[in-house]
Amino acid sequence: MSKRTLHLNVNVISAGAHPAAWRLPEANPRAFFDPAHYADIAKIAEAGLFDTAFMADNSYLHPEGYPNSGLDPIVTLSAMAAATSRIGLVGSYSTTFHHPYGIARSFASLDHLSGGRVGWNVVTSRNKPEGRNHGFTDLPDRETRYARATEAVEVVTALWDSWKPGALVLDTESGVAVDRGLIKPIDYVGEHYSVAGPLQLPPSPQGRPLITQAGGSEGGIDLAARFADAVFTSALFIEPAREAYAKLKAAVARHGRSPESIAVMPGINPVVGSTEEEARRRVAEHNEIVGQAGDPVERFAKWVGVDPAGLDPDQPFPLELLKSTGDTYSSVGFDTATRLYLERNRHRTVRELAADGRQGHRTLVGSAERVADDLEEWFRTGAADGFVIQFDTLPGGLELFIEHVVPLLQRKGIFRWEYGENTLRERFAVPYTRG
Repeated sequence: MSKRTLHLNVNVISAGAHPAAWRLPEANPRAFFDPAHYADIAKIAEAGLFDTAFMADNSYLHPEGYPNSGLDPIVTLSAMAAATSRIGLVGSYSTTFHHPYGIARSFASLDHLSGGRVGWNVVTSRNKPEGRNHGFTDLPDRETRYARATEAVEVVTALWDSWKPGALVLDTESGVAVDRGLIKPIDYVGEHYSVAGPLQLPPSPQGRPLITQAGGSEGGIDLAARFADAVFTSALFIEPAREAYAKLKAAVARHGRSPESIAVMPGINPVVGSTEEEARRRVAEHNEIVGQAGDPVERFAKWVGVDPAGLDPDQPFPLELLKSTGDTYSSVGFDTATRLYLERNRHRTVRELAADGRQGHRTLVGSAERVADDLEEWFRTGAADGFVIQFDTLPGGLELFIEHVVPLLQRKGIFRWEYGENTLRERFAVPYTRG
């Protein structure tokens, strides 16, 4: 069995630690509609031996601030695939808005294009404006969204498996291209989908794309435990992260899978300097250049889901104002992280909390040594198998991390010195097994 190593993944559309980071002199303000920008990030991450470049998605124009998610993930990941040869490429596609046959075909196509380096991040979508763009007056509730997602993953994986071994013949002498007897319809009929199949493509170089997932609700955990090869999480503190890690691994085992077959990867926002003082100075300089986008207390109130009129900026946050975790259209993972953050900072004022910025993912500001030590602790003590990294600027923050943090992780013996695998499944040590 190969030695366990840390998984590092860059979020290519990260806005970083500041909502107006796009205004910085080193930033590309055209990034949200510039495929070349994402291709450059993928090339830099590949030079740093990252596992994947990850592209989140939404399908509506946010009414405030930087547009952020403009390009379609499949199109953008195709440009990134053409610019690279080793790094994995993971994209989000919603099971609420996209039909399973289209998902299966698109990601299988991209997996062939990339030589087996692709992953599908399964999302159920919870933003009402997205729903209206796809014909929903109201989005389905969480239970329905996850039931629909479960069926969608069942359909997609069945389509990917619909060509049996030996189905692709391509014998020019006999004139036999495929063995039709080994290409089977899936004839799936469920509550939400009816799909005949088979897929019109043979299996990709890695068998089928990697499956990732990011939901923290009970439905999300069950979906991940059944199907996912990797899970993206929100975790601000190490003790709850260890508990969540153990809970997910146990759920995987209950579904008859090896707990080692799934990688748990919290999100982090690192800001790296040669010293902690330099890193904090970098944050301060960015804040000075771009200023604050709107009133920070109002932004803070919107983030936690309360009326800003009910907050006294110079008093601690009143925890009783928080909604129950897991409102129908909220993220359970982010809700849980937010509640823990506010409970552990109950001695601080609202103004101080607002100055921290949004804390959906953990922020690490410090020297390369401090950042590397922190990642090692989470990795070695059962809190994480890797991380999805959102940088303060792209590609600048990524380049600093690769130059200063990656060598430390390599010397600690927890990160690769070279790519030893050809496909993404090999990199995550999850061999293809047919459903």
